[in-house]
Amino acid sequence: MKPKAIFNWSSGKDSALALYKILKEDQFEVTSLLTSINKEFQRISMHGVPVSLLEKQAESLGLNLIKMEIPKEPSMEEYQKIMSETMNEIKSQGVTHSIFGDIFLEDLKEYREKQLETIGMKAFFPLWKQNTTDLIHEFLDLGFKTIVTCVNETYLDKSFAGRIIDKDFIKDLPVNVDPCGENGEFHTFTFDGPIFKNPIEFEIGETVIKTYPKPKTDESDGGEYVFWFCDLTEK
Repeated sequence: MKPKAIFNWSSGKDSALALYKILKEDQFEVTSLLTSINKEFQRISMHGVPVSLLEKQAESLGLNLIKMEIPKEPSMEEYQKIMSETMNEIKSQGVTHSIFGDIFLEDLKEYREKQLETIGMKAFFPLWKQNTTDLIHEFLDLGFKTIVTCVNETYLDKSFAGRIIDKDFIKDLPVNVDPCGENGEFHTFTFDGPIFKNPIEFEIGETVIKTYPKPKTDESDGGEYVFWFCDLTEK
């Protein structure tokens, strides 16, 4: 009997490719998708994608969706409490593993593993340490289609928001930007590919700027993170 697993779904390309590999290898029984939602705006955290499009993805994937609602600006204690309650409920249903699309952020991987260990679950990373240039080309060669929904202005300008990722997009990326955006340079919404029963239809809206305060430290007075979001709406 295959172990039961929850899949941490961001709606973007890394999640889609990781899920493709998990389903192809048939190592786990994926019971549900788990997605963090901004409770106030009803959008996927950081990606800015509305819940209605997330639900369309889950429907096309044929998987149950668990939406974990997070306050607009939660403290670490609030976040961990919500996550712990959610994961304990999932574990009570016989789920033993939590799958992530992370590629090479060591601190994040360690955090996820430690948090799951406290409740007796294990983390699994199907894309871990793989070459990100190879991954983005594999993603495109498999027939996946994805659009950039958010860019970090530290790395990319407004013009990259709302672009479909293709070979030209990859060529246009500055040399300091990871081709999979693994350092938070950009986020995406995947709307078609081999794991979907049908493409997700959407309309492209306006691109808006949003700022978030940086945490103050002994070395820094804080400041702001600046992001450009391309609004997507259900068609």
